[in-house]
Amino acid sequence: MFLAACSGKKDELPYVERPVEQIYSEASNAIDNRNYTKAALLFDEVERQHPYSQWAVRAQLMAAYSHYQALRYDDAITTLDRFIALHPGNRNAAYAFYLKALCNYERISDVRRDQGTTYEALKNLQEVVRRFPSSPYARDARLKIDLTRDHLAGKDMEVGRFYLATGEYMGAIKRFRRVVDEYQATSHVPEALHRLVESYLALGIREEAQANAALLGHNYPGSVWYQDTYALMNRSERGEKPSLFQRAVDWLF
Repeated sequence: MFLAACSGKKDELPYVERPVEQIYSEASNAIDNRNYTKAALLFDEVERQHPYSQWAVRAQLMAAYSHYQALRYDDAITTLDRFIALHPGNRNAAYAFYLKALCNYERISDVRRDQGTTYEALKNLQEVVRRFPSSPYARDARLKIDLTRDHLAGKDMEVGRFYLATGEYMGAIKRFRRVVDEYQATSHVPEALHRLVESYLALGIREEAQANAALLGHNYPGSVWYQDTYALMNRSERGEKPSLFQRAVDWLF
């Protein structure tokens, strides 16, 4: 029957009326055998043939889980959105929100690529924490929020270094400033402050360079970035021009 479905209508089994318990059991066996695509089709079939049964609600969530395991994240999210809309008070609602967040979290791409999915993952994870703060899913979501924010800060740093290397100092300042202001708890802040010093010195705005150097020294006195900044400010005092381009290029390549 499954093979016939693959050659027929996409993502739907041929309609053969069966007891709900039989379909659900077959779907569960498919999960046990890690045949997640088949499992999703069978769980969908539970809802299609027995939409008002107690099995249908569980099957809907299990179909989403099967799509997730099959790496069909968009299908999983579509199913989860429908589950959440139809059953907002269900006892498994917290898991549904969490699984939706995972679907985006596990698609977070390299910092050199577009970060739209990363922002979506962050929004989903924050929603889990806001709606279900005492759930076990919230604890894991908080950890993933930190990692997601660090990743977004890394993207801003990557773009900022590019602007710095190409002499687009105002663009670089905007990116580095956002890291300092919006991602204070990430590992990128010391470097962002150092890069702000470099950028402001390149523009001849010494007061801003000194302010960011002082902030770096106050909050991260033992950082290697503060050591670099201290040396950079000393060279600037002596009238030496920093070789910003080469240092930024070194980070890009």
